[in-house]
This record gives sequence, structure tokens and C-alpha cells, in this order.
Amino acid sequence: MSEGENNLEPGGVSRFESMEEPGFIEETSESLDESFPYLGRRESNQIYEENPLKGLEQPTASSSSLLNRDEEKKKTIPFSDTSIDDVTPLSKPESPQGSVSSEMVETEDYVQAIFPSEDKVSPQASEESEEELDSEEDNFTVNLEAKDLQEFPVDLLRVQYVKYLYLDKNQIKTFQGADPGDLLGLEILSLQENGLPSIPLEIQLLHNLRILNASYNQISYIPKELLQLGNMRQLFLNSNCIEDLPSSGLENLENLETLSLGKNKLTHIPESLSSLKNLQILNLEYNQLSIFSKSLCFLPKLISLNLTGNMIGSLPKEVRELKNLEQLLMDHNKLTFLSVEIFQLPKIKELQLADNMLEAISPKIENFRELRLLNLDKNLLTNIPKKISHCVMLECLSLSDNNIEELPRKIHRLKNLRLLHVNRNKMIKMAEEISHLSNIDSLEFSGNQITHVPIEIKNCRKITRVELNYNNIMYFPVGLCALPSLDYLSFNGNYISEIPMDISFSKQLLHLELNRNKLPIFSEYLCSLTNLEYLDLGRNQIKTIPPCISAMVSLHVLILAGNKFAIFPKELCALKNLQILDISENQLQKITSEISKLKGIQKLNLSSNQFIHFPLEVCQLPTLEELNISQTSGKKLTRIPEDLCNMTQLKTLDISNNAIKEIPRNIGELSSLVSLLAYNNQISTLPPSFLSLKVLQHLDIREKILEKIFNIVANNISEINFEFLQQKLNMTSSESSSSARNTTTPLLHERIYQAFVKWKADQNVLLTATALRDKLVRGLNMIGAYDIMDKITALNLYTSAIKL
Repeated sequence: MSEGENNLEPGGVSRFESMEEPGFIEETSESLDESFPYLGRRESNQIYEENPLKGLEQPTASSSSLLNRDEEKKKTIPFSDTSIDDVTPLSKPESPQGSVSSEMVETEDYVQAIFPSEDKVSPQASEESEEELDSEEDNFTVNLEAKDLQEFPVDLLRVQYVKYLYLDKNQIKTFQGADPGDLLGLEILSLQENGLPSIPLEIQLLHNLRILNASYNQISYIPKELLQLGNMRQLFLNSNCIEDLPSSGLENLENLETLSLGKNKLTHIPESLSSLKNLQILNLEYNQLSIFSKSLCFLPKLISLNLTGNMIGSLPKEVRELKNLEQLLMDHNKLTFLSVEIFQLPKIKELQLADNMLEAISPKIENFRELRLLNLDKNLLTNIPKKISHCVMLECLSLSDNNIEELPRKIHRLKNLRLLHVNRNKMIKMAEEISHLSNIDSLEFSGNQITHVPIEIKNCRKITRVELNYNNIMYFPVGLCALPSLDYLSFNGNYISEIPMDISFSKQLLHLELNRNKLPIFSEYLCSLTNLEYLDLGRNQIKTIPPCISAMVSLHVLILAGNKFAIFPKELCALKNLQILDISENQLQKITSEISKLKGIQKLNLSSNQFIHFPLEVCQLPTLEELNISQTSGKKLTRIPEDLCNMTQLKTLDISNNAIKEIPRNIGELSSLVSLLAYNNQISTLPPSFLSLKVLQHLDIREKILEKIFNIVANNISEINFEFLQQKLNMTSSESSSSARNTTTPLLHERIYQAFVKWKADQNVLLTATALRDKLVRGLNMIGAYDIMDKITALNLYTSAIKL
């Protein structure tokens, strides 16, 4: 019998899927997301529109399943942050108040659905069965989310038989007025985000309640009335203020299978918890637990235990009793070692131990014959035991941010390994044994001291992603060019100076990064990558672009920042599908008129170049949505042309760090403008048409106020008063008046200004700009320089007015 068949529960639902059916959705830490981008985890606040029965017809993905690769490849160039709107999950459809919801949705903590029978649905009858169940579901489900309700909807329950009631995001504090008979039918009740200080005591009337979700409230304790609900299967009280669990009465919840108490204030676990003999899923993440309670070890049916984000320093010997445990999550704790008893857990499939203080892993890890996922990121490991080669089912292994110098030689025995991440360690070479990992899909060795990649890597025919950023690689590894499935390759921060002809064979490559290398030219061999969508050659020594770049018809993103371009390469204008171009931090003075051929360009970064005037040619790009012409370094622009308003699709405009004195009078014609960054300029007023920017959300026209104050003082203070001010501010002797009287030095106000700049540099480690300003004002007050203080006050008032 195959492993997949072994995992099947009655009704064709796999064990992992049956774990999810009760709705235990984990909140994954940021570090885990970085380490395991392929894991199919859902964010805790996501809502999915789906028919819950459909999941029974599809194969279940394990925790190591690979996600849709397209999401991995979506990258943005440095000047544009990813918008959260780009990844907003589907929202739950709103129903009219008092109406029956038309669709079933799966929420954070449970499945809003009728639980199907254990009989398998035949293909012929599945459509008809789903329609019947949907109809029955509609008849018994009421969704009143975010209806501004202050009271429990007693009138609705009197006229309608309700099984599934969703009252999230209201202000309901009690069930007062509800008839006990009307409440008997309730099986699922959700009261998330109601501001509940406690669970209503009337909860005891809901004898048939199977699922209760009261997460995201201010509940401080679990009342004894709740413990009387013997039919309860799932209880979710995440993100509350619970400090203690009941010391008695928990045994009454004899059917409880899922208990989720993440993000509360629990400091200990009582022995009474061990009375939950049917508990399968327990979530205690992000509490204040410092001890792994022995009571946790005597939950005979426990499958998943989440203790992420606590302060636990060790595991008890009794942990060996968790014979059915498959998933243990203990990221972000204080573990310094693992007791050998943990290696007696025969069914463990997922072990998350990132961000602890582990110095070694026992060779007994060989006992984990069912282990699929092992995360040991951010520990203090110097090596990995050889016996890990016995974990033959291992699919995902992440060892980033440790002190590992080499991997076990027998690592090639991990034939099922698909993800190997060893970023930011002390690796000096990539072992040839890795080339025998025939199923490897993602390989990451960034932030090490690797000098070359073995040619044998070409044997890893299934690799799709390789990251080797910030190593000491001098020659492009030609072995990678023979990988037929490789579509993502990143070599940032190395010493590569030449692109081999072999790369021409990597026709399937979609994403290539070679930022911060030593490339003197844009190699013509790159032009053979006709499917390439993303190319980063920033911070090299490139001066020109070959004409054959026109062959790169799939290129959407091109980064050429920080190179040696003195002239805008007209060859780029042949890239008709280019959407994002970053050619910032070069020596450009002009833009070719042929840039208008970039018909699909959406984001353009021209910042920190040497433009004498604003490049009018840019105004001929009607599709442009983001333009950055900030001049942190390079020459400063003094004006913005009115032609800018031709770009009616422009949403973000950055003209900061220039010497601009006024905004164009017709700025209001930029009807799509959402963000205007114009700080550190000389803008004194805004034109009346500015009020026409109806969708503008972000305006920043701050100036360097401290430097302006230095100028005011330097231009108005006498030499004698400056000597007194130096004493009050404890300025160093280098700014003394003796040097000020030297006829070879610059003008007095220039010397005083430079003295302030040095004073700021000396003090800046300890004081913020605001604190320095306050200190300077106090000094001026001590020497009686009231006229200067009046000028500074006027400047502050003007700045405040501009911000408004």
C-alpha cells in the first residue's frame, strides 16, 4: 500500500486535509516565509471563496508542496515598493442584513460548511450532491458580518432556523433576550472582532454548538459556562487577553479536537489540559510560556502542536509520549538543545525550530523516517549530523543563518529533497554530492564564501531556482546553463566579469539577476534569452547596449542602475514589451526622443543622473504610472515643465532632492496622481489647481529644516555672539574665533555654517535632528539672540503650513 493510501481517512480525505477541515489555519512567521517560499500556508486573516466539497475531489498538498511559481517571480525594482493591494485575498461577500448568505467561505479559523458524510461521492452524482448541499447550507446560514449590530439578532432566530451564524465585526456583548429554544439549533457561531470583554454567559444555552470563534476580542478568561458544551469540536480564542486556563472543567469538553489560543498572555499550562483526550490540534503561539508543560505530553491524539513565539528553553523527557504528533512548530523560542526523547516521535513530519539557540542536533535525528520538512534557520549550528541522510522522506531542509561550514557528504541520499536553503553560513564550497539530488527544485547558498559551482550541478535536471548571491564567484557556472528547467537565477554581489556563450542555451530562463558584479559590457549572449522577463544588471560597469537586445521580446523589467551610461541607450527603445526600466545612478544628461517607442512602459527611474534640465522626452510616455527623477546625487533640477501633465496615467511622481521652486500651474491635470514626493526642494507655494488632485493620498514636501536654521543663524549672528554660542553648545575648538579672524578663511557666514555642519556630525550619533534644533534654540535663548529666534519661529510656522 502506498503512502498516499495510508494517509487516507474515511471519505477519501487525507490526514493532512482532515487536519485542515476543522479549520486550524496557522500564522506563519516572516522568517519562515522567507525560508520556505513554496509552503502552501495561508495567512490567518485570509478569506477564501470556495465550495468546501471541492477540496475532497483534489489531491491534498503536504506542507512541503510547491506553490504556484508565478507568485515567486513577481519582483519590483528598488524604487517601487510592492503594494499590499497586489496580494489582497478574496473578501467575503456581504449579505443584506438579516438575509441568508449566498456562498460558503472558508475563514481564518474554521470551515463554514456542512460537514459531508463519510461516504465517497461518485463522479456521476457529485454535481447534484453539491447543489443539494449548497441549497441546504443557504437555508441554515446567516452572515451578519460588519452590520454595526449592538445586540444579538434574537428576532431573526425566532423566524428562521439557523445552524451557522456569523456575527464578526459588530459590537455584540451579550445574548440577552434570546429564547433558549431558538439557540438550540446553532452549531457554528463566530463573534470575531466584537470588542467582547468576556464570553457571554448565555453561551451555556448553545448545547449543540460545535464550533465557536471568538478571536480578536478582549476576553480575559474562559468561563465555566463554556466548559459545559460537551459537543464542542473546535474552539478559537486567538488574539485575546487570556492569562490563565481553567484548572478544572476542561474534561467536560470531551469531544474537542481543535483548540486555538494563539496571541494571548498565557504564562503556564495547567495539568487539566491533559484531560482533552480527543484533542488533535493545539495552537499556543505567541504567548508568554517559558516552560514546555508536561501536560502537553499526555494528549494521546495530538497531531499538531504550535508553540511558536514563546520563551521555552527546553523540552521535557515526557515529550516522547506524543506518539501521534506529526507537526511541531517551535520557531522563535529559546531552545539551547533538544532532548533526545524528541527523536522518539515516530510520526513527526514537520519540525520548525527557526530562531532558537541550538548549537547541535543529535545523530538520533535518523529516527525521523517520516520527516518531510525541517527548518533550523537562525540558530548557532556549526554542522549537521551525518545521520540526517537517514531521513529519506525529507523534502524541505532550511539551514540559513547558522555557522555551518560544510554539509554531510551523504546528503545525496536524500532523494526526495526538493528545497535546500543554506543562506548566510560559512560555506566555502558547494559539495559535488549535491549534484546527486535528482529531485532538487530550489537551491539557495547566498551569503557564503563559495568560489565556484561544480560542473556536476548539471545533473540536477529538475532545478527551477538557484540563488548564489553575495559569494566569491568569479566565473559564471556553465553547469547551470545545461539545466532544462531552470527559470530563476540570481548571482548578485559576486565578481563575475564575463557571460559565457553557454547561457544562450538557457532559453527557458525567465528571471536573471547579476547586480553588483564586474561586468564591463552588456553581453550579446544575453540577447539570446528570448523568454527572459526580468533582468537585473545594476551596479556593474556597462556603458553601452548591443542592438541585438531587440530580440529580448519577453523582457518586462530591466534594471541598469549604477552603471557607466553617459548617454541614454537608444537600443532600449526597441523593447516594445518593457514595463519597468531603472537606469538611475548613471551619468545621463539627455534622453533620446526615441523613448516614445516604449509603448508599454509603466515605471521609469531616472534618479541621481546629471540632467541639466528636466528631460521633456519623458512627457511623451502616456502609459507611464511611476516616475522617479529624485536627485540625491548629481545635478539639481530647478523647474518642472508643464508638459509633465501629458502623462495622465501617472500615479507616483518623485521629484525630491532637487532645487525646484514651484510646482507646475497645471499640476491638477494629473488626474490619476496618488503620491507626490517633493521633499528637500525650495517650494514655497502650491498652485490652485493642486486642489483638483482628487485621488492624491500622499504628499511630502518636507525640507531640511535644520540646515535652513543653520543658514538663518549663520547669516544673522555676530562674530562675538557666535563665540558665546559655541561655549553654550560645547563646540570643538576647531570652530574657534581665532580661526575665524584669519583673512585667508571664507566669509564669516560660510565658516559659521560649516561649524554647525561639523557640530551636527559630532552630535548626530546621540541626538536626532529635532533634539539638535531644540538644543540650538536653547543656546540662542541663553545668549539673548531673540531676533534670530523669531526668524526660526517663522520658519517653523511656514513649514507647518506647507505640510497642511
